[in-house]
Amino acid sequence: MRINFILSEVWIGLRRNLTMTVAVIVTVAVGMAMLGVGFLITTQVNSMKDYWFDKVEVSVFLCSKNSADPDCKGKGATAAEMETLKAKLESMPEVEGVIFENKAAAYKNFQESSASKTLLEVTTAEDMPESFRVKLKNPDISTPVLQAMQGQPGVSSVVNQRDLLGGFFGLLDALRSASYVLAGVVVIASILLIANTVRLSAFNRRRETGIMRLVGASNLYIQLPFVMEGMIAGLIGSVGAAIMLILAKVFVFEEFQTFLAPGSQLQWDSVAWAIVWTLVIGVAICVVASFVTLRRYLRV
Repeated sequence: MRINFILSEVWIGLRRNLTMTVAVIVTVAVGMAMLGVGFLITTQVNSMKDYWFDKVEVSVFLCSKNSADPDCKGKGATAAEMETLKAKLESMPEVEGVIFENKAAAYKNFQESSASKTLLEVTTAEDMPESFRVKLKNPDISTPVLQAMQGQPGVSSVVNQRDLLGGFFGLLDALRSASYVLAGVVVIASILLIANTVRLSAFNRRRETGIMRLVGASNLYIQLPFVMEGMIAGLIGSVGAAIMLILAKVFVFEEFQTFLAPGSQLQWDSVAWAIVWTLVIGVAICVVASFVTLRRYLRV
């Protein structure tokens, strides 16, 4: 097999169909970039879930004198009620530990977490409710604790912190799904463009192909230049996608991660794996699309 001849045929094909080749490269780059972003979002969501869901708690807020909850009836939880609640929580098999948070501790946490200066100015420690912070052995099993605390004397409300995180993670999951859908649409467009490019290239070189067939060239020898054209276009497009993913990590994920805990941030090794997968998938799509198109439209 003459390598020089095959390479020259590849160059001729790319040059003759330059506009179509550029369109394939751009489409593959965008499609693989969207797919890579989907991979990165998936990794980021899983990392955040592993970090936060292991730390979620059930908060049992106690009645206070100024509570608007009708179950409290304008009375604060008594010492006897708090002792009973704590003992009941500690006796439950789903509970790993119970921490009492008084008004001063609650106000300190509020100061550290609140970004509103107005709220900080008008809120005092007396406005903070006392609560029990319940650490679960398995964050997925919180229903027994929630049911056991609902309606108990001295209890104002019961909040599962995982429900508060659920909306945020739901938004991230929606973004991930949207990136996958968009990537799928672009990949389909890439396949159609590759098929048209290969057909056009095969039509332009039909005389050379006929001569090669007459002199006894094998199917692989005739098909290989066309397949390599698709592979080169896919490789260049995937490299473009890799550059986009690196830029996304630097300018999008890095900015977003300033609001995340250190243990839940997206690492560069995840970006590297996303680049590898998009590179392999991008090249594979172009090679397979070229080969299938040749099998159907090029009579060899």
